Amino acid sequence: MSLLNNYHVFVHDVSAAFGYDYSDATPDWVHPFIHIILVLTPTLLISVGSYLVLRGLLKLWRRQVPASQPEPIRGLDIGLFSTVLRYSRRQQSQMIMLSLIAMPILYLTLELPKQIVNNALEAARFPIDIFGYEVDQVTFLLLLCGLYLLAILLNGLNKYALNVFKGYVAERFLRRFRLLIYRQWQKGANASDQSEIVPILAQEVEPVGGFAAEVLTLPILQGGTLLTILLFMFIQDPVLGAAALTVLPIQLVLLPKLQRRVNVLSRIRIKEVRHLGRQLSNQLRERQPSPNGLCSASASFRELERVRRRLFRLKFFIKALNNFLTALTPFLFYSLGGYFVIEGRISLGALVAVLAAHKDFSAPLKELFRYYQTLEDTKIRYQEITSFFSKTELLSDPRQHPGPPVKSVQTLAQSSDRNHHSYFAQASTLRGITYEGI
Repeated sequence: MSLLNNYHVFVHDVSAAFGYDYSDATPDWVHPFIHIILVLTPTLLISVGSYLVLRGLLKLWRRQVPASQPEPIRGLDIGLFSTVLRYSRRQQSQMIMLSLIAMPILYLTLELPKQIVNNALEAARFPIDIFGYEVDQVTFLLLLCGLYLLAILLNGLNKYALNVFKGYVAERFLRRFRLLIYRQWQKGANASDQSEIVPILAQEVEPVGGFAAEVLTLPILQGGTLLTILLFMFIQDPVLGAAALTVLPIQLVLLPKLQRRVNVLSRIRIKEVRHLGRQLSNQLRERQPSPNGLCSASASFRELERVRRRLFRLKFFIKALNNFLTALTPFLFYSLGGYFVIEGRISLGALVAVLAAHKDFSAPLKELFRYYQTLEDTKIRYQEITSFFSKTELLSDPRQHPGPPVKSVQTLAQSSDRNHHSYFAQASTLRGITYEGI
């Protein structure tokens, strides 16, 4: 038996395992769908998932921090996750409980419309007996609709309570985070000269505080929503459930690669903002305005605009690509699912329920990709904040430099104007190497 024949036998066996009688009598246009859904997609998912898990474990092993390494800011840990859990462990567990309560309610909102279409609209089976009472068709329809309305109400109340609690946790962590940074800044020997503290306390800490409320809740809530919807699809029809995962391997490969480019631009943008803050602070100390100050500030404005434009183009391209890939899956549902309804494999109510579930399926998937983007951006901001104070400690601690005296922050700020052009030349070279190397 040739390799091609063995492959066809394997596809038939896989199709039979999914409960679909895949034979030569099946229309020709169904064959490539079956091959893509039941063979190619699972193979890619297993390969991509294994690669991502191995790469994540390798990164964790490389990023292990020695236990003796001091805290960059007193009260904050080296890692973002450990810092968030240090100050909001109890609140995180409470939000996780609220997230898990939402899963059975979500399943009811998916199952009840199917029951309404399949059972309440079929007049031949009425009246029916429910808990010893005879119920006619209209009463049964209103009963199911009432249950659906109650499920929607409970789902909305659960989301409202969770979002309010997330806001409380975020603001509480943000207040503590700002206070710790402010105390560390006040301890510095040249605290009055550190103009970078203004954008750090005003802007850079905001995403960190917002992410603190979502660090565990969002992946559990959206991941649980994704698995609940996927379970509902597989119960209706395993082939259609597998079809919902068709474009997922492409998203797992392309979107993280593009996100790494966004991370590079985010780091550059943060450094440009801080450099601009040093320049403006230096000019405010000068009694006489200098023409060079206008030129350097204008160059910083242009550089910052250029970086932000590249960042916006890349972010919107990722969003457009994700929307396009998500919109491809309903094509499989309408074509293959419609064929299954014609064959009598599934009911019309099941197909309608699968289509409605997939509409909700794309939302948690987008939220999980957004979580990945936010996680990378927040980790960059947290690392930049902690590294800023680590450098400040080195500048202010004479024990780190037993030789010649270290320049103060004011001296470094005064020399930033003279090194402006070399700074941008080095930054442009660094951006070119980092961006193209991804």
